Amino acid sequence: MSKEPHCQIIPKSRIATFDVFAIGKRKNHVAAFLEFDVTEIRKRLSETRRSGQKISFNAWLISSIARAVSNHPETAAFRKGKSKLSIFDDINVSFLVEKQFQGKKVPLPMVICKAQEKSPADITMEIENAKRQDDSDNNIVLGRKTNISEQIYYYLPGFLRRMIWRIILNKPEFAYKKMGNVVVTSLGMTGVMNGWFLHSSIHPLAFGIGSVIKKPVVIKNDIQIREILNVTVLLDHDLVDGAPMIRFIKTLKDIIERDVMF
Repeated sequence: MSKEPHCQIIPKSRIATFDVFAIGKRKNHVAAFLEFDVTEIRKRLSETRRSGQKISFNAWLISSIARAVSNHPETAAFRKGKSKLSIFDDINVSFLVEKQFQGKKVPLPMVICKAQEKSPADITMEIENAKRQDDSDNNIVLGRKTNISEQIYYYLPGFLRRMIWRIILNKPEFAYKKMGNVVVTSLGMTGVMNGWFLHSSIHPLAFGIGSVIKKPVVIKNDIQIREILNVTVLLDHDLVDGAPMIRFIKTLKDIIERDVMF
């Protein structure tokens, strides 16, 4: 006879994840599968670590993304009704951090406010502080205590929870305050993956960060082995058309590959 399956309790924070993915499938995102040459910046980061200054690759990447978005703020706007966009001057980045709850690793978002103004070192410290905070898995966002009305959310039936998310997204200022206007998910830090992953998001602009892989690249007619970062970008076609998307990606590429100062 086969054994009965054992049950595992799902952390409450995962319930919000289920709802976010369900709502995200309704958005008109265009997926771009990109490669960025990060050979030089990884050398620079290694040098800073040897000198005693700690700057994480993810923090540098968040800083680079935020600066690129600040040059094309419409890519991270929210729709306001049928004919308007709410465009915010500051880039607030939601970044997923793994926390231990009851012996299990649970991904929870933190929001890095005004990321375009912060140095990679500042963002590194902010992420490290968030990892050390004692948070409950009742909290939807790290470092922000969930109030009573938000705690009730977990006990509602699915259709009501998803209705709440739709209401939030129809109120741009409230959505921006709660979750930011850009989300970055980094799976590359959990292991090497030679490829891209296609994620889902309710944010207007979403980044799925893959692994850094050594690949042969032609540079000035010479073949060199370079360190290449795989990135998936979701851009909301309701906000921007193809040409502005390409201009934003070019800006992002220029900042990541050529602007290695911090």
